[in-house]
Amino acid sequence: MTTRTTPGGPPRTVLLRRGEVHSPADPFATAMAVEGDRIAWIGSEAAADSLADSADEVIDLGGALVTPAFTDAHVHATSAGLALTGLDLAAARSLPDALERVRAHAAAAPAGGVLIGHGWDATRWPEGRPPARAELDAATGGRPLYLARVDAHSALVTTALLDRVPGVTGLTGYHPDGPLTADAHHAVRRAAHATVGAAQRAAAQRAVLRRAAALGIGALHECGGPEISGEEDFTALLALAAAEPGPRVTGYWGALVTNAKEAAQVRELGAAGAAGDLFADGSLGSHTAHLHHPYADAPHTGREYLTAEDIAAHVTTCTEAGLQAGFHAIGDAAVTAVVTGVRAAAERVGTARVRALRHRVEHAEMPDADAVAAFAELGLTASVQPAFDAAWGGPDGMYAERLGAARARALNPFAALLRAGVPLAFGSDAPVTPLDPWGTVRAAAFHRTEEHRVSVRAAFTAHTRGGWRAAGRDDAGVLVPGAPADYAVWRTGDLVVQAPDNRIARWSTDPRSGTPGLPDLTPGAPLPECLRTVVGGRTVYDRLNE
Repeated sequence: MTTRTTPGGPPRTVLLRRGEVHSPADPFATAMAVEGDRIAWIGSEAAADSLADSADEVIDLGGALVTPAFTDAHVHATSAGLALTGLDLAAARSLPDALERVRAHAAAAPAGGVLIGHGWDATRWPEGRPPARAELDAATGGRPLYLARVDAHSALVTTALLDRVPGVTGLTGYHPDGPLTADAHHAVRRAAHATVGAAQRAAAQRAVLRRAAALGIGALHECGGPEISGEEDFTALLALAAAEPGPRVTGYWGALVTNAKEAAQVRELGAAGAAGDLFADGSLGSHTAHLHHPYADAPHTGREYLTAEDIAAHVTTCTEAGLQAGFHAIGDAAVTAVVTGVRAAAERVGTARVRALRHRVEHAEMPDADAVAAFAELGLTASVQPAFDAAWGGPDGMYAERLGAARARALNPFAALLRAGVPLAFGSDAPVTPLDPWGTVRAAAFHRTEEHRVSVRAAFTAHTRGGWRAAGRDDAGVLVPGAPADYAVWRTGDLVVQAPDNRIARWSTDPRSGTPGLPDLTPGAPLPECLRTVVGGRTVYDRLNE
């Protein structure tokens, strides 16, 4: 690598060469030039020779792969950071194991504060049940504890935390010994998160931003809201991301908007839209996703948090204000309510205006054929999490336990959405599933239900350009001249073109296809290793020369 400094004057030019550049501008490109915060040129080694002398920095990639940086279109940064830096039960393999992890965390934590943890999933434990309140009281030594389930839609708490929330026993979703859901859950979550100080919050946010950068993620969509994280947390994250080098953060605020004043308040927070986790329902794991028919393992249909009328009013107001709207909708009844509400809004303000704002549906796990067609008709973006299927899909997974095998097979129909022309944006919902972009692409390409699989190329696009498009930007998430210089450099094996259908060749290395190759993501193959992440021309993670 050679470097020349140029204080002042025109933007620095960086030339990357002798690698593989994943670009639709040139499927055979081995070099790329960046000028300031934009991509200036992409091409071959012969042409790179003529640029080398004028570049301020020349980087020999040594055969490494350069791709657009990933965008994770759905995260909860503070919660994910707290899981990274504190009590995370995702790895607990039994009830005793979980209790021992709680005990160790409580013993090591400073006295006086509320303990916050995440990630338990009793469906994976031999005992098949979560800890009882008395067990958690004993494990914590009587300290207040908030312990979110892996899906973050229910939580276990200790008696000491309940004592801090007057009236919680009278709220919807309260249970005398089991997980709390709905309003009771939201109340204890607010009480727990209110004890997180500014320094602890900033440390958690920095931890997740550093982790994202180390994984080649150049942008995150934060899904905040009054029931999730609070305004102070939301605005602090946006300020931190703007002030420090790292991934870009686009914020969505999940508050119901019914008038122009409320729409203006969302904008004043710095949010890109009144969207993200505006809950139409809950989650399957917590039995709070809203279904048309009862759960296979519970005698009810979950919870409806928003009616179709609520949704129509929100989308109408947002559209009239030029503000992107969106909803969290997992169960089939919730997806139906969203479609019904958005269609009613389109009848009021015009379909073209609704389509222009690219309103979003987060998760959208149970759309039927009519809902898929409606998404396409109304210009809705499906912000989805393929890792959910990897974690809970399949004939023996949690989805089958909650819904029965037949209904579970219909979940997360990525191929049907793509065929209908529905834009996809991939994310993790961290801390629900970890930040893991290549693992996410693999999960979509090797979906547990074969007919829902998409090509690696389509999945990669959904996790790069798809996130930018979901935020209303068509000029980014792809390596072409003029695009923002948000890219990642990877150490990986041979590049291939993978298809999801067993009736055709699953992969090919034939260069005559003119299709840029991507890493082989066959299950069991090693995932690419990030060597450098660059955002807006600034290096935010680097181990290229180690």
